[in-house]
Amino acid sequence: MTRNGIYVLILLAGAASAFAQFVPSPSSSSGSSSSATILPASGRNNQGGSVSAAEQPVPGTTTSVNTLNTNVQISGPFSGSTPSTTDMPFSGKLSLAEALRRGLAHNMGAVGMHQTLRQNSAQVKAARSALLPNLSGSLSETVERIDLATFGLHFSVPGFSIPSVVGPFNYYSLQASLSQTVANLTSLNNYRAARETARASQYSLDDARDLVTLAVGGTYLQVLAAQARLDAAQAQLDTANAVFHQSTEQHSEGVLGRLNVDQNQVRSLTQEQQIITLRNDLAKQKINLARLIGIPPNAAYQLTDTFPFRPAPVRTVEDALAEAEQQRSDLKSAQAQVQAAAKALSAARAERLPSLSVSADYQVIGTTPAKSNGAYSAVGTVNIPLWQGGRIGSDIAQAEAVLAQRQAELEDTRGEIEAEVRQVYLDLEAAAGQVEVARTNLRVAQETLEMTRARMEAGVVNTLEVVQAQQTLASAQLDLIDSVFTHNLAKLNLARALGHASGQLPKLLEAQPGTP
Repeated sequence: MTRNGIYVLILLAGAASAFAQFVPSPSSSSGSSSSATILPASGRNNQGGSVSAAEQPVPGTTTSVNTLNTNVQISGPFSGSTPSTTDMPFSGKLSLAEALRRGLAHNMGAVGMHQTLRQNSAQVKAARSALLPNLSGSLSETVERIDLATFGLHFSVPGFSIPSVVGPFNYYSLQASLSQTVANLTSLNNYRAARETARASQYSLDDARDLVTLAVGGTYLQVLAAQARLDAAQAQLDTANAVFHQSTEQHSEGVLGRLNVDQNQVRSLTQEQQIITLRNDLAKQKINLARLIGIPPNAAYQLTDTFPFRPAPVRTVEDALAEAEQQRSDLKSAQAQVQAAAKALSAARAERLPSLSVSADYQVIGTTPAKSNGAYSAVGTVNIPLWQGGRIGSDIAQAEAVLAQRQAELEDTRGEIEAEVRQVYLDLEAAAGQVEVARTNLRVAQETLEMTRARMEAGVVNTLEVVQAQQTLASAQLDLIDSVFTHNLAKLNLARALGHASGQLPKLLEAQPGTP
């Protein structure tokens, strides 16, 4: 055997070894069994935040028994925002429409759900990739020198000189590989489950936008109510100061005693303290609103809309329930979550079924591109799961539990929506009645104060009765302010309860331009 013959044998052995590196093994091919995606136990995604209306006393006021005194409670990401003034310059005057635009674009509740939607959409692509062909290519060149003795090769042929070290020699390889899953129901249902989860995230984003509308709209109304309370308190202070000066003059004339003058002065000072508290509350409310919509968190801006009392549009509860059934995004999200859980269960059950995949490799190998030959392989694999150590049964049990939880959450969401609609209608009816009573009460209180002051000027009564009449008027004014606020908030809650709150709100709240 000549030296060239030895080189050829070594080259062929090296080429065969190199080719074997590119042939997919059964354990790494696409024909291996895939696992079902296990969904989280709960399909609800509110990012740990909430927006609701809850009873809360107003600082600096005494809650009347006739007032439905409710404020918007906001927690979690819905209470924050990203800066909105970069792409939406702020003039210092804020309408409700502008506040909603800023909130829907920059409130963290909507921003967070938008990123969750992006993540779930990317997971759909990842799940789909298991069903699509995988194509890869490689180019390599090998330079090798081999010591035959290390392989246990010892040649002793009389008349021939066989070296123990051969080389160096080189070869190159250009390869393309293709793998494709032909039949794998687990991967197919994983993709379907991911697609339904992404659809549920889209509905959750729409629901988050409704909650942002409720948060921003409710806080805007709270700022208006705080401003109205401050204005009413200022008017009461002006009246108290007028009575105090009047009693001082009467005391100097010997008509009233010093005790009456002191009582009126105490009333004025008490009213000044209340104004300080209400002014502080107004500033805080404005800062809260600024945080929701991404403007600088201070009170140095002015609201431009007011919302006087207007009756809500007449609609039966049954019609409202039917509309909510069609429009509520959280209900649609829950329905999509049920579908996702059903597909995940199908994926888990499909793990017991055989799967089919194919793979192919083609390469060009040789010492040089001019001296090369083609080599290929094609593999079809049928994977039959016989025993997976109980994993498949565990996946099925988990998927069944998730589906049962999703179905329970769907029914709970339906009940929650119906309860919200019915409660909102009760609030609307009660608040409308409270507004009418408060209007009548305010008119009577104003007349009583006017007559009491006239009697005091005539010397018929002392200032104690005037102070009592002032307190009654102040309570009546607060009742009216809180009743109108509660009625508007109930209309805002109705927009949320019906779904697509940002579109419903203009129909329910008619803004009246002007500084409150």
